[in-house]
Amino acid sequence: MIFGGCPHCGSPSLHAFDPEPFETAPLEAIEFFRQKLRVPTLTWTDLWQEMHSEAFMVAGAQSDALLKDFQEAIQKAIEEGTTLAQFRQDFDRIVAEHGWSYNGSRNWRSRVIFQTNMRMSYAAGRWEQIQRVKTTRPYLRYVAVMDNRTRPAHRAWHGTILPADDPWWQTHFPPNGWNCRCTVMTLNERDLARYGFTVSEQAPEIEWVERNINTRDGPRTVLVPKGIDPGFAYRPGARLSEREL
Repeated sequence: MIFGGCPHCGSPSLHAFDPEPFETAPLEAIEFFRQKLRVPTLTWTDLWQEMHSEAFMVAGAQSDALLKDFQEAIQKAIEEGTTLAQFRQDFDRIVAEHGWSYNGSRNWRSRVIFQTNMRMSYAAGRWEQIQRVKTTRPYLRYVAVMDNRTRPAHRAWHGTILPADDPWWQTHFPPNGWNCRCTVMTLNERDLARYGFTVSEQAPEIEWVERNINTRDGPRTVLVPKGIDPGFAYRPGARLSEREL
């Protein structure tokens, strides 16, 4: 199963979702990305959290033709397992054809577009798979890569085991920030016994902190759980309509 991984080093199958090809086509991720509607934007904050589950945007891309080409390039990457290096060829072609002037370096900007869309789509697809198997694999284990690039909070969450329906996952299901490489693995009772795992007594405490972001209307302060980047405090694939009133 794609949710498995080494219980000792914490490296799951396809963990971190670095820009390498998929071993098999992730059907749920393909369908999730395919249904997105293109939305021209000026900044990445024009759409917020769950809005990204239904819309495709590239910050600063304000023409539908430009967005369409980027969307098709990402769709191809998900369906065919395109690498970052291959996507950069599409990126260069699209930029040249549309004469797009973007912020940041070419390598940085192409990586952000590629990795963010790929990781969020893959995570949304993974959640759909989790829902189908949660009666037989009812637990999720948070898995961080545990190297010198791992955020302190994500390192602290590593090994947390909670029921798949625990509300904590609605804000902490990875990725939990830009370039976050964390993921989850599913477990059943037999797995717990086999690896000596124990279900956590409670979810890690959520400390809400203020963070400043820039919007088209100027600076804005938002509340986010400590350890999660602004804009990532939602479960990938969640819709605004799913929020509890």
